[in-house]
Amino acid sequence: MTSADTDPYRLTAADDPPGTRSPGTRAPDRQSPGTQSPAVSRGDVVRTLLWTVLVISAATNMMASYAAAGIWLNLASGLVTLLSAGTLVARKLRGRR
Repeated sequence: MTSADTDPYRLTAADDPPGTRSPGTRAPDRQSPGTQSPAVSRGDVVRTLLWTVLVISAATNMMASYAAAGIWLNLASGLVTLLSAGTLVARKLRGRR
């Protein structure tokens, strides 16, 4: 078995002759009939949403600082950034146990 057979980033199946598959298409997963791919867990969705909120609120805080916006916008976006970052850290530390 070569490294190309187990390469997770390979776009074509190992038994496909070169040039038979169009670029960018992925080979079908080789699973036994009746099995499903693992579903996305609720924790993954929450973590993704928290990271999204963190980036958006940090960018909002930065833009509000540069634009000399009202203090309430800076405080609100800073508080949201702090809460989302704190929640991400707490979830990471809790996951270590």
